[in-house]
Amino acid sequence: MSSLATVILAFSMSADAFAASLGKGSALDRPPFTEALRCGLIFGLVEAIMPTIGWAAGAAASAYIAAVDRWLALAVLAAIGAKMVWDGLRRSAEEARPKRHSARLLVVTAIGTSIDAMAVGVTLALLGIGIFAPALAIGMATLLMTTLGILLGRVLGERYGRVVEILGGVALFAIGIEIVLGPAGFG
Repeated sequence: MSSLATVILAFSMSADAFAASLGKGSALDRPPFTEALRCGLIFGLVEAIMPTIGWAAGAAASAYIAAVDRWLALAVLAAIGAKMVWDGLRRSAEEARPKRHSARLLVVTAIGTSIDAMAVGVTLALLGIGIFAPALAIGMATLLMTTLGILLGRVLGERYGRVVEILGGVALFAIGIEIVLGPAGFG
């Protein structure tokens, strides 16, 4: 796999995490850079692990993984998205927002946005491509994109926090639907 292809793969895999991090950043009360970096590290680590798991599963388990991966991603993303919408609707504009997200919530969200990376790992195994460089690139791109997403969400959250949080929840649900109905969903 060429370096350019690896970079394109890495940033395409980080797009869902970026969208989720916008909503996560807007839900927080002016998250500092350290919180954005913490979120980026968690998302990046999960996003690097998932293609590695998929790659290890390889061709033998790919049929089993492919049978449920899209629906699992939809369920996780829909649940998190619904909670974000609910929180955005019920919290008044003057109500205090949390300072940080729990690690558990971040890991669950990261898993939901990285199910497609696991499928990429299976594909790489089937093609006989090593996983180290792609997984590292995916993790680094996701770290960068999530950190930027949290910081951008912070700016948006100060003015439009509830609206961005609700839109972030809707976006997570839409990502789940796209995973199920998108091009990979017809295979």
